[in-house]
Parts: sequence; structure tokens; C-alpha cells
Amino acid sequence: MLNEDLKLKLTGILPLVSFEEGGEWLNIIIPPEELKAFVLQLRSDPDLIMDYLFCLTCVDWKNHFTMVYHFSSTLHRHNIVVKAKIDRTYPEIETVSDIWRTAEMLEREVYDLFGVKFLHHPDLRRLIMPDDWEGWPLRKDFEDPVNMIRL
Repeated sequence: MLNEDLKLKLTGILPLVSFEEGGEWLNIIIPPEELKAFVLQLRSDPDLIMDYLFCLTCVDWKNHFTMVYHFSSTLHRHNIVVKAKIDRTYPEIETVSDIWRTAEMLEREVYDLFGVKFLHHPDLRRLIMPDDWEGWPLRKDFEDPVNMIRL
């Protein structure tokens, strides 16, 4: 399916979607409260079958976070990127680990480094940093007193 066809299909699933232009892959922007229902459709719709979540990360824009999900269909051979803007002060979004098992560790990594809480995650705890670590080291406002890193 070409990107234009994907746009029509995805707009039919969620009329609130918007698109970022200019990339090779289709970049979709959705409201964070629509994430779970939207990605369930991506997984189950026979025209889409996004059965592979191969990247999940977060971007700190100083005034908000953007959650970024990269999906692929191993059957149809198309890729999409789904983005959801979330609040930086109380960052939380619904987990997708019950849909794609690989999200379980990726969400723990984002939690560990950015402090994003994934609602209903089965085991949300630090992954890389020590359990007693304070702060979120990939946030732009994180200050490391030892290395004096300031972003």
C-alpha cells in the first residue's frame, strides 16, 4: 500500500489523525488518549496488520514530550511512524506491551531515561539506571553534578 492509500485508510480509522510530510515513511500524529484504540486497529485490520513494533522512543522538546512508535507489517511490507504529544510535567500514556511484547522493555527504557509512566504496564521499573537513581538522565533539564552536563 502506498503512503497516500495508507493516509486514506488511517483517516477512516481515526479522523483526528494528522500527517507530517517529507519523510520516506508515513508519520502520523494522534492524540495520546487515542493511542491504544488506534494501535489495536493497526494490529488487527487486515489491510494493515502492523505486527512488528521495532522502535519505541521519546523526544524531549523542552515544553512537551513526543512518544514515537515505529511499526511495520511483515505481511504487507509497509512501515509507519505514530507520534503522540504528551505533557512534560506529568508524562503518561497507555502501554502497548499487551499488544506487542517487545514494547515491555522499550517502555521500561523510556521510563528509566525520561520518566514517562506507561499506564497498565506489567512491570514498570528502572531498566538501566540503579534503582536508587534520582532524576531522568535524558531529559533536557537533567543536571549531572558529577559531569556538569547541562542541555
